[in-house]
Amino acid sequence: MHFLDIFTTKIKHVNLSDVFDNVHLARQCALLGSYDSSLVYYQGSLHYLKMLIDSKQFKNLSTAFDKIQLEVSQVRDIVDKLKQIKSPSQLTKINNGSCIRPRHASNSPVVKVSKLERPTIGIKQQHDKSIKSFVSKPKLQRIPSVSNNRQPKSESSKKFKSSIYGQELIDLLERDIVLRNPQIKWSEIAGCEQAKRVLKEAVVLPTILPDFFRGIRRPYRGLLMVGPPGTGKTMLAKAVASECKTTFFNVSSSSLTSKYHGESEKLVRLLFEMAHFYAPSTIFIDEIDSICSKRGSSNEHEASRRTKSEFLVQIEGVSTISDAKKLVMVIGATNFPWDLDDALKRRLEKRIYIPLPDCAARTELIEVNLKDVKLDNDVNLDELSEKLDGYSGADIAMVCRDASMMGLRRKIDGLSVEEIRTLPNDELNVPIRMKDFVDVLQKINPSVSKSDLSKYESWIKEFGSC
Repeated sequence: MHFLDIFTTKIKHVNLSDVFDNVHLARQCALLGSYDSSLVYYQGSLHYLKMLIDSKQFKNLSTAFDKIQLEVSQVRDIVDKLKQIKSPSQLTKINNGSCIRPRHASNSPVVKVSKLERPTIGIKQQHDKSIKSFVSKPKLQRIPSVSNNRQPKSESSKKFKSSIYGQELIDLLERDIVLRNPQIKWSEIAGCEQAKRVLKEAVVLPTILPDFFRGIRRPYRGLLMVGPPGTGKTMLAKAVASECKTTFFNVSSSSLTSKYHGESEKLVRLLFEMAHFYAPSTIFIDEIDSICSKRGSSNEHEASRRTKSEFLVQIEGVSTISDAKKLVMVIGATNFPWDLDDALKRRLEKRIYIPLPDCAARTELIEVNLKDVKLDNDVNLDELSEKLDGYSGADIAMVCRDASMMGLRRKIDGLSVEEIRTLPNDELNVPIRMKDFVDVLQKINPSVSKSDLSKYESWIKEFGSC
């Protein structure tokens, strides 16, 4: 009875929709050519289907079970054919010209290439739903050698490929994470002078003077930006990638999270392998506290702990590379530095504070945000900058945006939609007055409190490394 109870409990936890989701993933992997991953998904689906059928509650699943078994056998046939094609004996046979038709045999019948023959080398094989890679060729032609058929690839066209990871995982990271050229310049970022200096010293100079940054002067491979939200931490990271012409990996916790067992650790490992392949690279992890919070808490899941450990191992491996051309810089940003794991703080060698903008930076931010709108003569930017003390860069942008709408609100007050539609554009572009800013400041307050600022300052005083 004990065994039956265990079996019944397992059946209750089997979700039929998850089983067929695995079948769908298996088919997608097979279409993409990732046959090993496809077989893994197929085997899991068959295992759970067998459990459901044996429970005698889902007898109608026998037909689906047989169809899936047939698909598994077809995928295995393809794997066997690929192994036979890649075997050394088959390659030797092709390179020796044994499969080329002799010239003197002009009257002999044409020999068709069987499905097990190796397809022409040098032609890019494509996998589709009908697996057309193994269609026989009606005529035989002389096959050029592999060495003569290789074309040199430029740096911009190189593509990351791996036999270990499925192509769908690689495509996922390249689509959601890789950003080739963020096109953000240092001049577009107001203030943050100390952060700019540290970033230039840590990333820009080693690419310009690789011979100087050796030994004890080796470049920093990890940097942590700490500060309240809206102070330009993400902009600084993108400026690093733009100025250094590096591949920018914009990582979030959702990009490295998967519901499958062991998949998150694999994504972390794949991320760093891709960064080394596209080096020099910059891995920017926004809200890094969501990925590497302190370990050992009571509510920590085992999968989360494994992902953190893999992440720490990969960051440690980055610091062992001495080639400046293969530079991989890990930059983290957080609004909650007190939640970070101690091991991560050690690996991110430079820990800098990104404070709220000072008076000069606030004036510069106002000019940048209002460069495309008209200002009334009574607008005093220095006075406005004083009024914005305690506001972050994002808060200042919000104030400028709301103030730019005040003239339009006065103009359309009391008008119907049809009357608003007939207004000319010249009448809508009303200059912003100083009173507009004063009215907006009464409604929009700073998003960062003084108590929060004191927490940041005390943390950076204890753990900072500028």
